[in-house]
Amino acid sequence: MLNSLISLCFVTLFCVSAAAASRTKIYSINGHEGKFVSSPPAADGICRSMVQSQGYICHEHTVTTQDGYILSMQRMPKARSGKPADIPPVLLQHGLLMDGITWLLNSPNESLAFILAEKGYDVWIANTRGTKYSLGHTSLSPNDPAYWEWTWDELMAYDVTASVKFVHDQTGQQKLHYVGHSLGTLVAFAAFSQDKLVSMIRSAALLSPIAYLGQMPSQLARSAVDAFLAEDIYWLGLHEFAPRGDAVAKLLEDICQKPGNNCSNLMSSFTGQNCCLNSSRTDIFLEHEPQSTATKNMIHLAQMARKGTIAMYDYGNEDDNMNHYGQPTPPVYNMTKIPKDLPLFLSYGGKDLLSDVKDVKLLLGNLKDHDSDKLVVQYIKDYAHADFVFGIQANRDVYDPMMAFFRLH
Repeated sequence: MLNSLISLCFVTLFCVSAAAASRTKIYSINGHEGKFVSSPPAADGICRSMVQSQGYICHEHTVTTQDGYILSMQRMPKARSGKPADIPPVLLQHGLLMDGITWLLNSPNESLAFILAEKGYDVWIANTRGTKYSLGHTSLSPNDPAYWEWTWDELMAYDVTASVKFVHDQTGQQKLHYVGHSLGTLVAFAAFSQDKLVSMIRSAALLSPIAYLGQMPSQLARSAVDAFLAEDIYWLGLHEFAPRGDAVAKLLEDICQKPGNNCSNLMSSFTGQNCCLNSSRTDIFLEHEPQSTATKNMIHLAQMARKGTIAMYDYGNEDDNMNHYGQPTPPVYNMTKIPKDLPLFLSYGGKDLLSDVKDVKLLLGNLKDHDSDKLVVQYIKDYAHADFVFGIQANRDVYDPMMAFFRLH
């Protein structure tokens, strides 16, 4: 039961920092440092396992990034009735330790991908590098430490860029709507702040928006960040962070023993008290999630939480930063540089311990000069981090207002 609860907690952004050192301990004991532990990609893919079984047409695609990662992508071009999409494309970008199945886990009348397809949208589902169906590379194997040498900087610069361009090109140069959750919002904010992707984006809906993490109130996540656990595991040679397995339980037991940490409900302790999850879908979730990421990615997120800034990866000393960036400190992503006429729909929750209200307000302060008719901000008092993608009422509370926003743009 503990392992199931632990795995379930990884639906969210920062539990992974807590798990990192656990894998270090297990592999140090068993002598398997550096071993690739992700599940091998299944032959059937997301279309067959999650979409076609519900009666929808679904096509599998692959996208190769400029740095050689081969990503899977799914397209749902028709409603279940067979009616072709007649509304511009929408790209769905998942968060950390998840993949595109995020948007398909609930029933068709509760899952965003199905809902959008029924409304006539041409739905595209992205899967970032390192996840089960995006393990390919033109020259590297996931067994190679170099395969895992990336952070969300690269997800922004390569994965999201390649995915957006692919949809744009495959749909006759149509501008597309973008929907991101959690880490999927962070990479979008970073790209927009550098004026990337904007020419191909019709609008962006950003759920549980992550830009700043400095005021994150989750005590368990904060304990993991402050202990520099991700840094420890990286320097021990474990460059892939795989959240499945007994290693997670062992580390969380250590963290839970620290004063002030309440582990009676791991999901709530990490993400906030989610109001509206469908507990009957837990087994389906655990069949597919959580997914691996790079340990270096976890270090980057921990840096953000400690410093309260949104900047590129810090290599830890001025010389290395100079070699990578030409300056002694990492460049900052300036949120005030997001184009003021880019249509944005932001939805955040009052119970979210990861996309904290104070951090979201800091972000909104940077957007204070945004064109008023191009920015919609929705606050849902009872929502926590997972409610935005797995909540049984999200179709009414979040997706209906979001689609109304899309229709305006």
